[in-house]
Amino acid sequence: MKRMTFARIGSGVAALGASSAAFAQSAAAPVAETVNKGDTAWMMTATLLVLLMILPGLALFYGGLVRAKNMLSVMTQIGVSAALAMLIWVAYGYSMAFGPDAPDGLKPFVAGLGKAFLAGVTPDTTAATFTEGVAIPEYVFVSFQMTFAAITAALVLGSVVERMKFAAVLIFVAIWLTIVYFPIAHMVWASGGLFFEMGALDFAGGTVVHINAGVSALVACLVLGKRIGYQKEALAPHSLTMTAVGTGLLWVGWFGFNAGSALEANGSAGLAMINTFVATAAGGLVWMAVERVVGHKGSALGFCSGIIAGLVAVTPAAGNSGPLGAIMLGGIASLVCFFVVSKLKPKLGFDDALDAFGIHGVGGIVGALGTAIVYAPMFGGPGDGSTGIAAQLGVQALATLTTIIWASIGTLIAIYGAKLVTGLRVSPDAEREGLDLAEHGERAYNY
Repeated sequence: MKRMTFARIGSGVAALGASSAAFAQSAAAPVAETVNKGDTAWMMTATLLVLLMILPGLALFYGGLVRAKNMLSVMTQIGVSAALAMLIWVAYGYSMAFGPDAPDGLKPFVAGLGKAFLAGVTPDTTAATFTEGVAIPEYVFVSFQMTFAAITAALVLGSVVERMKFAAVLIFVAIWLTIVYFPIAHMVWASGGLFFEMGALDFAGGTVVHINAGVSALVACLVLGKRIGYQKEALAPHSLTMTAVGTGLLWVGWFGFNAGSALEANGSAGLAMINTFVATAAGGLVWMAVERVVGHKGSALGFCSGIIAGLVAVTPAAGNSGPLGAIMLGGIASLVCFFVVSKLKPKLGFDDALDAFGIHGVGGIVGALGTAIVYAPMFGGPGDGSTGIAAQLGVQALATLTTIIWASIGTLIAIYGAKLVTGLRVSPDAEREGLDLAEHGERAYNY
């Protein structure tokens, strides 16, 4: 299977130039692209499945994990940040990530602004798939990638819930998308991007989405500080039922996330689909098993956490692994994430409220590095063996390390920018009252 990228944007005519050529074809005469209606229908469906992951999936998952007095604030932050991300994506995000080439010095890190506000995108322009001569409408590709940007920004918020001002959230998201998400997406997924050209494997967002969001979440919560009463009083989830429902919606939506990243309704999408089943199942079961081994009861929250850990780990490997490799990744990531969340976080004392770093950041790192191993044919992966495991692991490690550093620095800029404008954190009285009333004047529940 060819290496994943989302950069191959074509138009069926020569107007978009060499930067839009699919797979950098070596043939002198390009193959005319034909829009496949089946692929198009699948990609439109996949796009809606990713939206399902955000609203209602992530909103219910995160919302159930906070106290009742903050339920609506979490759902509102997620929904509004996603909506803001969509508008920014159309304004300049798509162009920065997948637009025309920037000047040579910037090309490895970001694209140009020639497609700002979707200039030149029409119902007739196309995005190439991984089959030569087969395409989908560019508007569908734009929409699909737009949902990725929206959910990644929302994931970051899991570490800062229950104490960050709503205005600060919006300013932070706008800055963060611009200086963190769009450049990383270009570097990993776009033709000419730094890690794309190096051969980094990231089928659906291990670095771009999960490491990016998880590391950013850790930095943000460290700057923001702990919630009042953290490690001194119980800050228990108010509705694990909602969290469980959100988990189910995330798992369903993740098929759009992973299988949709094949850009076609074909065997590659089928491989990503089965891997999204089995890695996730392994993650949920391993987390509960580890709970029993360390002397606790197997918990519903543990099962939900393991499911997300499995989903996160398989994301970069969804089309880059066989089912056995996916099971290995899901199980190992669940094990590692369990110890980070239950042992390391309490010991270090940082308040990553909903474990955005502990699951997305750590699970993303396990998945990104592990993809180099499970991609190999000896582990049932689709690789052709031309790149050795050690060499591929080196590329994966470099992409991972760069994402960690880039996200950390960019998040510091974004959160201090938000702090400069808004003050960042609600007052102690507002935090005790709950952000539902203090920030939005509403209650999730009437008592």
